[in-house]
Amino acid sequence: MRKTNRYLVTHANSLWQIYKTVSFWKVAKNFIIIQLGRYTPFLSMKNWLYRTFLRMKVGKQTAFALMVMPDVMFPEKITVGANSIIGYNTTILAHEYLIKEYRIGEVIIGDEVLIGANATILPGISIGDGAVVSAGTLVNKDVPPGVFVGGNPMQLIYTKEEMEKQMEKE
Repeated sequence: MRKTNRYLVTHANSLWQIYKTVSFWKVAKNFIIIQLGRYTPFLSMKNWLYRTFLRMKVGKQTAFALMVMPDVMFPEKITVGANSIIGYNTTILAHEYLIKEYRIGEVIIGDEVLIGANATILPGISIGDGAVVSAGTLVNKDVPPGVFVGGNPMQLIYTKEEMEKQMEKE
């Protein structure tokens, strides 16, 4: 189960009420920083930008590939552990705006996690240490440590024990 806080809205849908939720200037600043990070080829510079200006928690030697899109409204709710790889064009969301409510939740990605290209991580998700998320996966529930998951909807492909056996073969 995803861990999000839910906030009910009245009248227009929640996206029409966005600037009651988050400052326009915060979103504008975050957008500029994220766009710089999406296109820069320098991994240490991306991490510095994300830590300094977005207040994301980013572990040492974590690599955000080209075009990764962290949450523009609540990036400070994203934590990525050490030595992880976030694949090309992955989206990490810490919010979701719905018709009658909006939800905000922390995203916690562990150490040595591999997330394939074009994955989408929904708010309120934890991905355990050493997990592998296949390319194109919609991460809609927590991922235990050491497992291999993939698909839409996300499914378990290999358990931690099966992954260890695969690694021994190679």
